[in-house]
Amino acid sequence: MSIPRPFTKRFIPAASLLLAASLALSACAKTDPPPAGGTGAAPAEGGAAAAAKVKLNYWTPFSGGDGDFMNEMVKKFNEESKDTQVEILNSKSEDYYTKLQTAVSSDQAPDVAVMHSARLPQFVPAGTLSPLDEHASGAGVSWNDFNKNILDSTVYDSKHYAIPLDTHALVMYYNTKFLDQAGVLKDGRPVLEKSPEGFTAFLQKIKDSVPKDVAPLAQPNVRIDAYWMFWGFYNQLKDGGKFYGEDGKKGALNNPAALQALEYVNSLYTKELIPPNINDAFKLFLDGKAAVLVTGVWGTGAFENAKGLEFGVVPMPQIYDQPATWGDSHTLVLPKHSKEDPAKQKAAVAFSNWLAQHGAMWAKAGHVPAVTKVTQSDEFKALKYRSEYVESANYVKYWPRNGKQGQINDEIIKEFEKMMFKKQDAATTLKNADAIIDKLNK
Repeated sequence: MSIPRPFTKRFIPAASLLLAASLALSACAKTDPPPAGGTGAAPAEGGAAAAAKVKLNYWTPFSGGDGDFMNEMVKKFNEESKDTQVEILNSKSEDYYTKLQTAVSSDQAPDVAVMHSARLPQFVPAGTLSPLDEHASGAGVSWNDFNKNILDSTVYDSKHYAIPLDTHALVMYYNTKFLDQAGVLKDGRPVLEKSPEGFTAFLQKIKDSVPKDVAPLAQPNVRIDAYWMFWGFYNQLKDGGKFYGEDGKKGALNNPAALQALEYVNSLYTKELIPPNINDAFKLFLDGKAAVLVTGVWGTGAFENAKGLEFGVVPMPQIYDQPATWGDSHTLVLPKHSKEDPAKQKAAVAFSNWLAQHGAMWAKAGHVPAVTKVTQSDEFKALKYRSEYVESANYVKYWPRNGKQGQINDEIIKEFEKMMFKKQDAATTLKNADAIIDKLNK
């Protein structure tokens, strides 16, 4: 399983690390790639046909379960393609963007790479990605094929900088046995009112009925999870979602709507509907020790393969005015090189579009495909659970576009952790968040 961590590392590494990493990466970037699978065997066509193929280096941050699905997709593409051969390199998500930035800086970038939508504000303004419009039509790309909400996250100044592969949003998983035991399950789905009080009452009924060692709602009190949940609830408010002032730099998170949403999230901890000291909420649910878990869609593939786990999944609960949830997207980008090869660029765009058009294969990992017709296909609908939350793609709320958003988020998470450890209240947390935004955007 590859859990996306859009912002957990500093973006620009130290100069010495840049040099060392670029030397390490240069061998990969310069070596003619073998077929996907790493066997080094010649393509099935062999001889002159194989030599004539355009060869692409493709980098991803998928080192876990997602990597297995992507490897299969690349293998299938290589078997079908008559003119392009792709070599995939999966890296650990923790250091992927450092490696990618290093490769770009040293002119050793791959031909095509996976990039989260949330990372585009760092790369696009820096001029390190090639816009795709010049090659799109010749590579068979139709932008109308994509979910508009997802596609919009990749467009800058009316230019398309990425082909979106998916969205991975927060959803709500639930243990059907525990919900049935609490009397809050009907026809296999949770029963709760669309209000803060309704969600609280739902969780309280669960708490009153499950064993003491079972979490009504599993969420850690460290890391980014509560911040994601806050962002989803905050954007459900009509006046919610504001992060920056009109200048796009000054903090504006300290406002009544944000306080309303954050006080509600904090109440789930103070009322111990989320038990204290949970470190790994994902594993808790996987082990049958949590009734409800709010996390990303990447959990689906793991949970459905867990022996004895009876679960369901629905979109992020709507407790305010409109549906909204935190989310991000895996996209395909073309990093820039000092000397571009138009044939490679066209092939890279065509390959990226092929991956998106075959999104039903990628959906096996749990993600929602970005191509609308894929989500309407029989192949996608035959996958259990995914159709339950496919609508989330229409109201995913991405982080604001700011080149320092990752660094800002890292610091705000620390303030959230203080709140969850009961060292400060929600109002102080938002006040400190705005101070962080102002400081880092100077």
